[in-house]
Amino acid sequence: MKTYSQKSSEINREWWIIDASTLPLGKLAVVIADKLMGKSKVTYTPHTDNGDYVVVTNAKNIKVTGDKMTDKHYYRHSGFPGGLIDLTLQEVIEKDPAIAVKEAVKGMLPKNKLQADRLARLRVFPGAEHAHTAQQPKEIK
Repeated sequence: MKTYSQKSSEINREWWIIDASTLPLGKLAVVIADKLMGKSKVTYTPHTDNGDYVVVTNAKNIKVTGDKMTDKHYYRHSGFPGGLIDLTLQEVIEKDPAIAVKEAVKGMLPKNKLQADRLARLRVFPGAEHAHTAQQPKEIK
């Protein structure tokens, strides 16, 4: 028996589409991260980025359980004294719903050199319309 190791020339990427209003945010992030990493493929190789493209629609209608809309916080800092910026999930969704989805997916991906390339294949749209109909994405059930 030989261990199969996929080469970068053998990668075949597909396009997937998922509606963000169908699942809670955490479960949605798990499904998206699985497709971005390519773990559901038979040819999965941990050190090779063989994942697919994922298009997320209806990001402004994401669902969360409990009181996460008011209790979940997103922090960032400007680097200057007193520059801490604290936003709740509700405020992030009003400002840009793609940030909430991307941060959730980023937390589900492994922290390595492949993370940025995988996140670059994630396309998030606030409404039902998207700009990738030419790629004929398959729907994730």
